[in-house]
Amino acid sequence: MPKPSLPGPALTVAWRELVHPHMTPDKKRSIWQIVNTVVPLAVLYFLMYQSLSYSYWLTLALAFPAGGFTVRAFIIMHDCGHGSFFKSSSANHWVGTICGILVHTPYFRWTHEHAIHHATSGDLDRRGVGDVVTLTIKEYLSRTKWHRFTYRVYRHPFVTFFVGPHYIFLFRLRFVGKHSGQRERRGVYLTNAVLITLWALSIWSIGLPAVLLIWVPVQMIAGVSGVWLFYVQHQYEDTYWQPNKHWDYATAALMGSSYYKLPRLLQWFSGNIGFHHIHHLCAKIPNYKLEACHRQNPPFQQAPTLTFWKSLRCVKLKLWDEDRQRLIGFRELKKLRSMSRATALTRRLAIR
Repeated sequence: MPKPSLPGPALTVAWRELVHPHMTPDKKRSIWQIVNTVVPLAVLYFLMYQSLSYSYWLTLALAFPAGGFTVRAFIIMHDCGHGSFFKSSSANHWVGTICGILVHTPYFRWTHEHAIHHATSGDLDRRGVGDVVTLTIKEYLSRTKWHRFTYRVYRHPFVTFFVGPHYIFLFRLRFVGKHSGQRERRGVYLTNAVLITLWALSIWSIGLPAVLLIWVPVQMIAGVSGVWLFYVQHQYEDTYWQPNKHWDYATAALMGSSYYKLPRLLQWFSGNIGFHHIHHLCAKIPNYKLEACHRQNPPFQQAPTLTFWKSLRCVKLKLWDEDRQRLIGFRELKKLRSMSRATALTRRLAIR
């Protein structure tokens, strides 16, 4: 994939004018998105329960669209956290909290961490909150063998996409963060209390085996899909990382966030989050207006574009190569080190 050219100075200054017409939420469209997400999700859960009496294969088949609607509910919560789903802050917080409960996520705590991610994305000096931990080559090679091993385990696909999402959403977010304020703390406690109540009622009414047979596959599908979407929209070869003194917000948004060009149905289930470059440029744009903003502004169409098949290559990328300004994998690092040693040996022999 050829490295896209960086946005020119004119664009980095004028982008606010380009996104402004798309920033106002449409209450009718927002309400309709809630209806066409939450109602089908509830119906699918009911059908999954009914299907247990016939065939568990049917239950598993229904889990796929249920997982898709769960991702869509997460996107609604996500938009509420950015204040882009409704004009009213109160409406955003109420809807965001409810959708957060549906996806086992304390709304205020997650929103706080996600805001930090938006403010620091692509900044090498401010990594670590709300993003996938990424080391530079120099940082990785300076670590002890044990720390290199733990980093490789952390970046292994099984851990990143299967263990990671369930650890985050089922365990880590059940506790308050080190820097959580009172609102974030209350949100965690409220979410936990409601979830415990819902789980207790569900187990009392249909039994623990039925609850797990329905909920686990939906959680697996939604968790893996959500983390995958987040991963590929920042972890591709020609992404953007710079030290803070050279970091630029607009460039980080347009070059460090991909346009993930998905099939129409997957784009709908993922709430247009594939237009991630637009979203990072202006998080105040509702998800249902991201595509229009992208299509109506040719400069935004220069962002790195990934198709589903191209995105599969991103799995192997693990380290940021500061010299070549791109992400590389562990195998490529091994080749680079071998070449470096060979070059050094050649030089020593030449000197002799």
